[in-house]
Amino acid sequence: MPGTLIVTGGSRGIGAAIARMGAARGFDVCITCQSDIDSAQAVLRDCHDIGRKAIVHQVDVADPDTATRVFDDARDQLGPIRALVNNAGILGPCTSFADLDHDDLRLVFETNVFGYFVYAREAVRRMASDRDGEGGVIVNVSSVVTKFGAPFEYVHYASSKGAIEVMTRGLATEVADKGIRVNAVRPGLTDTTMFVTNGDTDRIKRVAPQIPMKRAAQPEEIAEAVIWLLSDAASYVTGAILDVGGGR
Repeated sequence: MPGTLIVTGGSRGIGAAIARMGAARGFDVCITCQSDIDSAQAVLRDCHDIGRKAIVHQVDVADPDTATRVFDDARDQLGPIRALVNNAGILGPCTSFADLDHDDLRLVFETNVFGYFVYAREAVRRMASDRDGEGGVIVNVSSVVTKFGAPFEYVHYASSKGAIEVMTRGLATEVADKGIRVNAVRPGLTDTTMFVTNGDTDRIKRVAPQIPMKRAAQPEEIAEAVIWLLSDAASYVTGAILDVGGGR
């Protein structure tokens, strides 16, 4: 079904792997990044080298005014929007619940929840058959931490991802007869810089032994699940939360 794919947070880690793999599977790609424009440009070049069109938007998805601009530019430069991957997110501080700062809590939810909602809303407005759209697919990136709540560390992050899983199920039902499928992928521990840049430098070494497969995922392993959900091979899948957590 390729067309134009928008990937938020597409400069590094899972988002970059999704963007590159999406291009390899035939999508033209629009990626957003908040700060790491050099990495975003590297992803852009890789998409071009594959032979696909691609653009980058440096935006903060927590700002609701960015969504319309990103979608308008992607449509004008690349063509009709057929797929959105809501991937951009932040951890917030590693802290106990009692010590959580209100401003940190607000930023986590503005990015991980409100950002997902606004970008998904814009996608529905463009894709829905009752709004003259051609249909499409939305995939939200959640986290395996929704299963256990990340106590003493990231309850705020886990809670934000839990909200997205509820949104995924509700939205999937609402737009199922409008040509739009909505699903989520729930990654487990993944070998990216996310925890390192948050100061949790030894997390992979510390957590990997707790995983049945005894290792972290590579970003491409998560991307494969996302791309499958975007594809026609998953044409009868909506409202699903797909675990990609090595058995955890």
